[in-house]
Amino acid sequence: MDIALLFIGFLLMLVGILGSFLPVLPGPPVSWIGLLLLHLTKAVPDNWWFLGITLAIALVVTVMDYIIPAAGTKKFGGTKWGMWGSIIGLLVAIFFPVLGPLGIIVWPFVGALVGELANKSEKDKALKAAFGSFIGFLTGTFLKFLIAIVYAGLYIWKSIEYIPEIFTFS
Repeated sequence: MDIALLFIGFLLMLVGILGSFLPVLPGPPVSWIGLLLLHLTKAVPDNWWFLGITLAIALVVTVMDYIIPAAGTKKFGGTKWGMWGSIIGLLVAIFFPVLGPLGIIVWPFVGALVGELANKSEKDKALKAAFGSFIGFLTGTFLKFLIAIVYAGLYIWKSIEYIPEIFTFS
């Protein structure tokens, strides 16, 4: 059973990292579930302080991911159209990687700009708002990615530390 929990936890770590970029998946909470599964094995001792602190961080970052883009958009005079355009631009970058890895940076900005222009904003105002929406989006995404990577590192570290106990077949 421990091996199954280890494997599922690892998959959740990968999904959590992917969820840092996809707006549909909450990256840090999914990664945290992977940490929880690791601690539910018989080999890894329960550390409820560790799990509580990492859960709190995952939840705070997830909530901040909704606040930061809105604050960036508002600060630069943008609207919800710009935020939605940024999200759609990210989806375009993921599903149609026309510009490769650079597309994850370019398409959310283009989407925010198109969203603001569709909202009938003036060009200068739309450009400024798109920039604010884009910066807010990148900040939130970076925070989620950073936490998911840290959780994956903690997962790997704990897994290696307890690997002899996990793979005992007695």
